[in-house]
Amino acid sequence: MENRSFRRMGREAGVIGLGAWQLGADWGQVTEADAHETLQAAVDAGVTFIDTADVYGDGRSEQIIGSFIKDRPGLTVATKMGRREEQRVEIYTLDNFRRWTDRSRANLSVDTLDLVQLHCPPTPVFASDAVYDALDTLVQEKRIRAYGVSVEKTDEALAAIARPGTASVQIILNAFRLKPLERVLPAAAEAGVGIIARVPLASGLLSGRYDENTTFGADDHRNYNRHGEAFDVGETFSGVDYATGLEAVRRLRPLVPEGATMAQFALRWILDQHGVTVVIPGARNPDQARANASAAGLPPLPDETRAAVTAVYDELIRPAVHDKW
Repeated sequence: MENRSFRRMGREAGVIGLGAWQLGADWGQVTEADAHETLQAAVDAGVTFIDTADVYGDGRSEQIIGSFIKDRPGLTVATKMGRREEQRVEIYTLDNFRRWTDRSRANLSVDTLDLVQLHCPPTPVFASDAVYDALDTLVQEKRIRAYGVSVEKTDEALAAIARPGTASVQIILNAFRLKPLERVLPAAAEAGVGIIARVPLASGLLSGRYDENTTFGADDHRNYNRHGEAFDVGETFSGVDYATGLEAVRRLRPLVPEGATMAQFALRWILDQHGVTVVIPGARNPDQARANASAAGLPPLPDETRAAVTAVYDELIRPAVHDKW
């Protein structure tokens, strides 16, 4: 698998990582044994970057990953903090950062966290000198090796990229979310900030496996958060109306290279965007993990294919979502 650099971290990662939200909650139940099998399949396929958060299953995802990585050196585990409490600017303090990261260190059974990201905090947090000073203190105290941010909006990403200590920005990027290509990816590439592409399959829509008759469980956010009832609607289907997303997939399907799946095509499209460091599709079973990782072996998509993806976005999706994030 191709490796790309987090320049400000001094680390490399395989271009396909693993998003571990599924291993915690909100996607239906995954047993710990199944989670370990999925993690092992991903690592065997070349994955070296695993992304989680303290809020995924209220720590369950971190705990599962912590038990998995004990005897497996060489992996980078990124976690996130801040979403377990009511979202107010005032909670983003050094004392809380220490408390939150201490909990994640215990969950993951490590002394020092590889990468800690602010987990989509209120927008004013990204402009706070005190917040970045506190994050720098965590590095000095060796609670964390590096820090980054996970964002909802491109302006938040740009604010974080401008800070010299920011190692990474995690942002929604997929064939249904093209806005980061305009300013965020170029700014990150120039600054040496890693880009972690999240929600790469638009909550599974870009896998091509769903239709108008697909149903999701009561504990699946694709059922209960379609209109942002529980958290930002952009986290579910990238904020795209479900019916519109299905139509977009139908138009994109003829672009899929022979021998590839729709999901692999969608992941390859992200890898072809200059400035992307790692993309973090989720997987609930070993087969999904292996299939996702194999997207790294596909050749780059031709210019005409990338142009066709943009045309579908411009016609169906841009009018509804482009200016929201």
